[in-house]
Amino acid sequence: MTELSARDIAGYIDHTLLAANASREQITAICDEAKKYEFKSVCVNPVWTSTVARELEGTNVLTCTVIGFPLGASATATKVFETTQAVADGANEIDMVIDIAAALRGDRDALVNEIFAIAQAAHEGGAILKVIIETCLLTEDAKVLACEAAKASGADFVKTSTGFSTGGATVEDVALMRRTVGAEMGVKASGGVRSLETARAMIEAGATRLGSSSGVAILEGEQSGSSY
Repeated sequence: MTELSARDIAGYIDHTLLAANASREQITAICDEAKKYEFKSVCVNPVWTSTVARELEGTNVLTCTVIGFPLGASATATKVFETTQAVADGANEIDMVIDIAAALRGDRDALVNEIFAIAQAAHEGGAILKVIIETCLLTEDAKVLACEAAKASGADFVKTSTGFSTGGATVEDVALMRRTVGAEMGVKASGGVRSLETARAMIEAGATRLGSSSGVAILEGEQSGSSY
């Protein structure tokens, strides 16, 4: 594989700010950075979705938001409502957290039913769905089950992590997820992608999207001290 340049990698990055105390000025600033560096999207909490959509209007940068975040323990109907509202507010992409307990107990039907309902709500609004499986909390069998359920449910991506639990993306998990879903789905590595070297390693392992609050540092060839 030819080594990707920093500019190539910009198109993989969901420029992310999910801190509970994020200010309007910080949200506006990351939108400005995303436009400058031509990141793929800006990913924020739902309260900021309409703000980001306005800031990015007329650009190629997408608006992304999170659903059932960060625990995934909301009722399915709540996640569906959140998704419908997010799309109405201008979201092009939805990153939702699965029912982690269902994955751990091996309940494929519960996973499929939930993910399908959310995928339907996203797709009806013209958005895509990324399914966060929170790899750090799952066994290998549960990781595979969650990825298979996401694929069966019509989701567009599987995603490693929220970045708010006990660990983030690893090369090994990205490779496992890619093997499980095949070539047709996207795989998003998030949590701990803070350098150009790590970004390249995740892409080499099979990631087609990177979630990071360190996008600028990555493209500038620096090592970020961010926790996401």
